[in-house]
Amino acid sequence: MTFDTKIAIVVRESLAQWQKLNVTAFLAGGLAGVYPEIVGDRYRDGSGVAYGPLVRQPILVFAADAEALTRVLKRAAERGVVPSIYTMELFTTYNDVDNRAAVANVPTDKLDLAGVALHAERKTLDKIVKGLKLHA
Repeated sequence: MTFDTKIAIVVRESLAQWQKLNVTAFLAGGLAGVYPEIVGDRYRDGSGVAYGPLVRQPILVFAADAEALTRVLKRAAERGVVPSIYTMELFTTYNDVDNRAAVANVPTDKLDLAGVALHAERKTLDKIVKGLKLHA
């Protein structure tokens, strides 16, 4: 099945493994909140037990350095794509109110990005992540 859109998460390659997983999970959840159409239906096994839904299309995960993450954010803005972001400061906050305050205190060009998540038309997303390698 081919989708008209793509989902990409770009994580800072220098993060510890647990941080990469944490950032990826937070960002995927953020996209599901903004784009409810990417979430499929609930699952039910053969015994009738119900489970939560999943994102209905593949998520490509890329690795990047801080400079490339900033470039991704800029490219997204230039193309009118609203990303979800996770900054390095969010590793030191422990609730949503403090998280938003930590981001609000920093101008766009000074954000210390740990990750960026995007959902956009396929060709647009390809241009935004051009030059990045999939996370290994």
